[in-house]
This record gives sequence, C-alpha cells and structure tokens, in this order.
Amino acid sequence: MTFVITEACIKCKYQDCVEVCPVDCFYEGENCLVIHPDECIDCGVCEPECPAEAILPDTDPAGAEWVEFNREFSAAWPNITAKGAVPEDADDWRGVEGKMEHLSTKPAVQD
Repeated sequence: MTFVITEACIKCKYQDCVEVCPVDCFYEGENCLVIHPDECIDCGVCEPECPAEAILPDTDPAGAEWVEFNREFSAAWPNITAKGAVPEDADDWRGVEGKMEHLSTKPAVQD
C-alpha cells in the first residue's frame, strides 16, 4: 500500500502533509504536490493533515487511479521537505471538483 495525492490538491497545495512526512516522499509541481509511491512507507500520517482531503491510500478505489500520476510527476518534480508558501487563493479552490484542466505539469520553482 502507498498513499497518493489526488486532483483535490491542484491549485490548493497547502503542504501541511510535507511537515509530518518521516521519509520526505513529497514532490512539488507549480500548483500541486505528489507522493513518490515507491518511497512512501505507508505510515498514513500525511492523510489527516491535508486540509483539501487530497491524500488517499491506493487501496481506496478513488486513490488507486492516482498511483501512476504520482509516480510520473515525482520523477519529474523536485523533492520538497519543508512547507513553503501556500497559494493565496488556495481556500478558493478547496473543494472545487474537476481541477485537472488547471494542472500545471511544470516543476515548482525552488528558492
């Protein structure tokens, strides 16, 4: 089992999950995070920390479809180990459905 990030993270990117991850398996895109499914140790501490409820186990049918998405982008985006700036309009996007059209495939610009 692994945990994955779903489309609910797009445009929210709160990053509370990053702060609690004991193995630093989060990767950052311009407007979304992903979890590297092969690095995740399945501890589950990130799931309740996500205000957008974007983290699910891959054993959940809604989470299973996101494993390859997380794998693909964790290979392309930089690792993130500390919470950064949350988008100013994150709360406006929280709970919005159908956000895939807003996904940026670009990696985050790190300082």
